[in-house]
Amino acid sequence: MSFRFLDPSVATSKSVAMAPRPESLAGKTVGLFDNTKEQADIVLEALGEELMRSHGVREVITRRGIHYSKPAPLEIVEEMARKCDIVICALGG
Repeated sequence: MSFRFLDPSVATSKSVAMAPRPESLAGKTVGLFDNTKEQADIVLEALGEELMRSHGVREVITRRGIHYSKPAPLEIVEEMARKCDIVICALGG
């Protein structure tokens, strides 16, 4: 039996351009995605409040994933794409 070892640290990847950034958050709907890690919900709640208070965000929509090791459910991704101008994902500790 032979084994083949692959080292992911030497894999090549394509460069991906950053999404366009708005000049202001005023009047925008911001989505906050909680990846379920410890305290991500606390960080996002504080962030949402601060965005509304200091940056004029109109609405904050918060959604929570199933488990941090799983990708966001497609229905949540699609909903946030429809309803949000910007989405921030939180990684708890």
